[in-house]
Amino acid sequence: MSFFGILIVGCIVLLGMSVRVLNEYERGVVFRLGRIIGAKGPGLILLIPAVDRMIRVDMRTITLDVPPQDVISKDNVTIKVNAVVYFRVVDPNRAVVEVENYLMATSKLAQTTLRSVLGQVELDELLMSREAINHRLQAILDNQTAPWGVKVTHVEVKQIDLPAEMQRAMAQQAEAERERRAKIIAAEGELQASQKLAEAAHVMESSPITLQLRYLQTIREIANEHSTTTILPLPIDLIKPFLNK
Repeated sequence: MSFFGILIVGCIVLLGMSVRVLNEYERGVVFRLGRIIGAKGPGLILLIPAVDRMIRVDMRTITLDVPPQDVISKDNVTIKVNAVVYFRVVDPNRAVVEVENYLMATSKLAQTTLRSVLGQVELDELLMSREAINHRLQAILDNQTAPWGVKVTHVEVKQIDLPAEMQRAMAQQAEAERERRAKIIAAEGELQASQKLAEAAHVMESSPITLQLRYLQTIREIANEHSTTTILPLPIDLIKPFLNK
């Protein structure tokens, strides 16, 4: 190969080593002789071979699954909780310089924060106020990851696994609560029915003709029933003159 051929090949190799293409969602943190010179991109980036070094940083929102954590709540109930954390890099320079691996660091921090925060609340509060706990976790994580150039946008507690005996106790409590509500509703129905009966008796007492009408209506209802035997109630007013003799 001629000298010019070697020169051309060398130029192509150097060009390939110095050219980088970054996507719209990527930034390249460039180090020159070990010193950071800033983030570049997106698009075409030119580096000095053997002098510059570039680290790609993804700027998109990252979904991080926090593995199940064993937590002892404030009222001494052992539960297993997992969560999901949504975060993204807002400062690529700090994400590379301030922490060795921001993905792993955020994951470990989310696990410890989840155990710490849920250990300070009671089980009932965790089950009933999950949205407030999510906001609390998000605020703590966002504050602690801010020096790394990471923004935590949302935290969601996904699943809470209770011990079997706790599940049975909660099921019994729920069943007792349903029975209590059913008895209250039945008692309220009886009270309303008795009030209506009292009002009807008062109307019949003031207007005896209504009692006769009710008697005729009862006879009509009995006649409509498919029965071979019909019992007709005899009004006491009809036999009262005979009883007085």
